[in-house]
Amino acid sequence: MLDLLLRDVRALTMNPDHPTAHTIGVLGGRIVGVDEEIADLPARQVIDGGGAVVTPGFADSHNHMVWYGLSLAELDLSGCRTAEELYDLVAAKAAELPSDGWVIGSGYDDFVIGGHPDRAKLDRAGGGRPVWLKHRSAHMCVASTEILAKAGVLDGSARVPEGGVVERDAEGAPTGLLAEQAQQLVDALVKPYPVEELVAAIGRAAKRYAAEGLTHVTEAGIGGGWIGHSPAEAAAYQLARQRGELPLRVELMPANEVLHQVGPDAFGLDLGLRSGFGDDFLRIGPMKIFTDGALSSRTAAVTDPFHGHGGHGVLGDDPNVLRERIRTAHRGGWRVAAHAIGDRAIDLTLEAFEQAQREVPRPDARHRVEHSAMVRPDQLPRMAALGVIPVPQSRFLYEIGDTMIGAVGEEREPWLYRHRSFLDAGLVVPGSSDRPCVSNGAPLLGMRAMVDRTTKAGRVLAPDERVDAVEALRAYTTHAAWAAGQEHQRGQIAAGMFADLVLLDADPTAVPVPEIGDIDVRATFVAGRPVHGADEFAEVPT
Repeated sequence: MLDLLLRDVRALTMNPDHPTAHTIGVLGGRIVGVDEEIADLPARQVIDGGGAVVTPGFADSHNHMVWYGLSLAELDLSGCRTAEELYDLVAAKAAELPSDGWVIGSGYDDFVIGGHPDRAKLDRAGGGRPVWLKHRSAHMCVASTEILAKAGVLDGSARVPEGGVVERDAEGAPTGLLAEQAQQLVDALVKPYPVEELVAAIGRAAKRYAAEGLTHVTEAGIGGGWIGHSPAEAAAYQLARQRGELPLRVELMPANEVLHQVGPDAFGLDLGLRSGFGDDFLRIGPMKIFTDGALSSRTAAVTDPFHGHGGHGVLGDDPNVLRERIRTAHRGGWRVAAHAIGDRAIDLTLEAFEQAQREVPRPDARHRVEHSAMVRPDQLPRMAALGVIPVPQSRFLYEIGDTMIGAVGEEREPWLYRHRSFLDAGLVVPGSSDRPCVSNGAPLLGMRAMVDRTTKAGRVLAPDERVDAVEALRAYTTHAAWAAGQEHQRGQIAAGMFADLVLLDADPTAVPVPEIGDIDVRATFVAGRPVHGADEFAEVPT
């Protein structure tokens, strides 16, 4: 007897051998068949889909779930259109806090408000309270005088980490802006976060994700560095799952800072744990390493200087240290996820992968280049020869595309957040958001961006990189599964696959492109169980 029979649906299976289906059978959390294979089998539960469109569950191959969940409880600055509006929000929040309470906000955009917040004005708005505002890119933040003093920035006692930038004015005084690794100076004052706070953040994010059709996410950096929140971050995920507050499948990327030698032949986490350890719901994924910064902050490592600004960005550490870290992880059996945005950082990453594969061949390592934001034409065949996985974020095209063009200039525009070129080179391209670095990372909005590549100002960025809606859906389903080494378990509606399903009110491959992002997610199922919206569908008596 089936656990679930889902009938009267229009399923886009992503299975080339059976591309559409009207009935889906589930047993033990997996799909056992479709249509005539299971239509006459008895089931404990029968749900009439009422003609809803069904796709495999969506996956986000690069997000920051804890950080996003924390941001949902912080002062939201993403809607600020002027600096004065930002200061007003800070002042209003400060008025609600005790005299020593921190005002923490996230999501401000210097491009929109006309520059980064002014430290003196933040001091006034906060009424002397510590004020910490995080840039939407996560690669920069602004701290008030109180925080800079506590961090040792004002008296010069702070040691700025390699790859970090403390901005100073013409007189040499800190402006309050901290970029890249320099953000650890503030992190040290607030981390580690209590595990209970992290569990609450995971729960908040999971609820939002399920409502958007996400059934699997990859958490891109935990446990250490400026991207991690606690050495016990993995324990927070385990506890959230145990309490039923994590209904999604999650792959965890440990930050490279937490990997170490654990024996004569092992490099990784304690007990020799490495990529792949865990189960179908919570497991360890690639090692995450930062090789550079971001385009919006002009800290990405580029070969030619930034347009109208000069400078070649910064690397995340000494180049030899970065290369050796990648090679050591490869030798230790890890998949590697290298954050590389600028073309110079991508060169370094590919060199490290090439050397690592020469030393210890692993043909199906499936190493990744996170973001792959500015890829030169000559880098495409190198990526293909290595079989690496580029992980771009299409929604950035809308959110900060105009800023990116301003940073790199029109001559390098065709290199930005490629998609079609990656596919033509034979590469797999998974969908992802980098949330909360975008104000809305919903998968359907990401799909629309892959198809239209339109910026907020209405400019089509590198139109030759557009893909059709079917390819966009594939990015968030089959390609995302392949990127995680799970193509035989998820990403299609077919026998043996996880029963992770999304029920939509329209077909994203058939509606006009501008309407893709407006499609309503009616229900989300993980392992055949509803995690969002199932109460709107009628259960048929059995």
